[in-house]
Amino acid sequence: MRIGLINQLHGRPGGATPAPTWQTISARAKAAERAGFDIFVYEDALLYRGDAASDGVWESMAVSGALALATETIRFGPSVMNAPYRHPGVVASAAETLGEISDGRFVLGVGAGNTDDYRAFGIPADPRYSRFAGWLPIVHGLLRGEVVTTDGPYHAAEHAELVLRGPREVPIVVAARGPRMLRLTARFASGWNWWASGRSDSAIADLARLVRELDIACDESDRDPATLTRTLDFYTVIAPGSTGEAPDGAISGSAERIAEEILGFRSLGIEEVRCDVHPKTTEAIDAMTDVVRLVHAR
Repeated sequence: MRIGLINQLHGRPGGATPAPTWQTISARAKAAERAGFDIFVYEDALLYRGDAASDGVWESMAVSGALALATETIRFGPSVMNAPYRHPGVVASAAETLGEISDGRFVLGVGAGNTDDYRAFGIPADPRYSRFAGWLPIVHGLLRGEVVTTDGPYHAAEHAELVLRGPREVPIVVAARGPRMLRLTARFASGWNWWASGRSDSAIADLARLVRELDIACDESDRDPATLTRTLDFYTVIAPGSTGEAPDGAISGSAERIAEEILGFRSLGIEEVRCDVHPKTTEAIDAMTDVVRLVHAR
């Protein structure tokens, strides 16, 4: 089983959430690589509105370019890129470029969009599913070496192609929950992603239902479900040896106990669990080394 680390790109100087810097982001990525994590993922947004003040967010594709050079072995990419922000041709070209720079380690996580900052920046986002249904086939076709022509109400292409290609096919991982999004995932994605908070009975039952619906979507698309990888963003894991109050539903305890809890998702068909590790320090990431080793061993 694979295990990843979720990183935070948002914050505000002097705010409740400390503002990350490139130094802290790169240090966490290098610590994740050192600990043996398989992938380093992060959010994609422009602004998080708060009651009193807002948090800013570093731009995820620019961060990806820097990570391509700051790391050597770990895969990386936005967990879920917000499709409304960017033209599909630009996204495909950027993904190939990042794959070239990183020797094929970039993973393109995408989704129809789930933030509320579109109006603030004048970005058209609705209807989100219909826009995404036109956006994703263009990205997919370009990243698979096709010459793409399509004429939709929101996105169009005329004999579009990417001449320069990276060393490996860029994986497309789609975050999806509803039936229509799951069908799009089955048709165009390399992998599926969702998230969970805590290992309650209801959370596990919900994930099991989603996996069953994903299998049905694959069957409807004449796709072998085994060819679609399943990933999970999990909130939260308390690093072994850390003190302090744990959030509700967090996994904590010894490295063995944490590894067993993470491995429990394998029964649902999950192949990769990306962990939100607390506290958010390089020392906590280092403390996860034995957890990573145990997860890999099983």
